[in-house]
Amino acid sequence: MKTLKKLTAALTALILLFSVAACNNDKTDQTTTQATTKAQKTVINVAGLKGPTGMGLVQLMDADAAGTTANDYNFTIEGAPTDILPLITTGAVDIAASPVNFASTMYNKTNGEVQILCINTLGVLYLLEQGDSISSIADLKGKTIYSSGQGSSPEYILTFILTANGIDPEKDVTVEYKAEHSELAAIASTDKEGIYILPEPFVSTVTSKNPKLKNILNLTTEWEKACEISGTPSTLAMGCLVVRTKFAQENPEAVNDFLKEYKKSVDFVNDKASNAGELIAKYEIIPSAQLAQKAIPTSNITFIAGREMKDITMQNLSVLFKANPKSIGGAEPKDDFYFGA
Repeated sequence: MKTLKKLTAALTALILLFSVAACNNDKTDQTTTQATTKAQKTVINVAGLKGPTGMGLVQLMDADAAGTTANDYNFTIEGAPTDILPLITTGAVDIAASPVNFASTMYNKTNGEVQILCINTLGVLYLLEQGDSISSIADLKGKTIYSSGQGSSPEYILTFILTANGIDPEKDVTVEYKAEHSELAAIASTDKEGIYILPEPFVSTVTSKNPKLKNILNLTTEWEKACEISGTPSTLAMGCLVVRTKFAQENPEAVNDFLKEYKKSVDFVNDKASNAGELIAKYEIIPSAQLAQKAIPTSNITFIAGREMKDITMQNLSVLFKANPKSIGGAEPKDDFYFGA
């Protein structure tokens, strides 16, 4: 009987030993699986821009900081579109924010080394006046208009709108350009008589400082009217995200995961302006949370990908090419410019 008890005890101890070993193996396997999953995350370097084209990124930036994203992101925020081209050509970034026309310019300059992923910003330009002399584009004839963005989207868009409405930009109006949006905004904040064209978030900045300055005309609406007059219906698209073509070819699943996460981020910004404003200020895309919150509704932050993105982009680039081929890099991009379309 004692022998049987000793044998039973020995067997029990042996079973417990194997159980502990099995549990340890399970934990080791689980840890290894978790480490492998983490290691398999694709690292994507993303460059945003200050202003509306970067605002849609903020929820994704916050999710990445919390470690809850499908990819492993490294974010930088740049001050000007011209900062993006060298980052793309050197491979320092994989995905970047850009004006739509500048994305085409990059495509042409790099012989197709970039693709457009999605449209992320529609029109953000507005005409402001403290008085009441302007109620339509026709009223601009004979006026002096102060603007910024010479040689870029604001100039080309204004020229197209004026021309479509029968106003010669060279003879019928005087357009005085300032070097920076911030310089023009500072003047508009205190001036009582000028007519100004500014993008968001500068519109929100100057109307906060000078409540008498009114948002008279939405140039997105005026663009659409001008396109109808010209026989080329089009929605104004000003901002987008681009990807290095080679990176997209080598990492299609990671890029598609990014698009899903980016769309979620855009929806968050549009649906929860107060929370988004805090994040926009946190990541220094706009300096003030209050200003960011005010600017969100008129910044037209969006997510348009695939065939619709291609159609809208082609319409915009066609209009700009006819107005000034240099505005899009000298040629309209080929089909390989459009990711997923």
